Amino acid sequence: MYEAATIDGASRWKQVFHVTLPSIASTIMILLILKMGSLLSVGFEKIILLYNPAIYETADVISTFVYRKGLLEFNWSYSTAVGLFNASINFIMLLCANGFSRRWSENSLW
Repeated sequence: MYEAATIDGASRWKQVFHVTLPSIASTIMILLILKMGSLLSVGFEKIILLYNPAIYETADVISTFVYRKGLLEFNWSYSTAVGLFNASINFIMLLCANGFSRRWSENSLW
């Protein structure tokens, strides 16, 4: 396809936009869908290494909040609710990305 585009007079940029990107569009969309499912997850391990009460206001993310409420303060029901809410939002974003992919590129996970 690249040789045909070169013979037709396509420059490097036109080859990128008309040959390369359409060839890998389905892979790009599937990877986007898979990443949308974990968008709200951050590097929990990196934050928890330096976690102490002095930096709760600035360093608190959902994962560390669930850890602190559930395991340190023994408030398991509240911690479970926050973790379930986080998972639900991730799942809704995954469904939206899958629907967008199905409409835009006719590729989807299901």
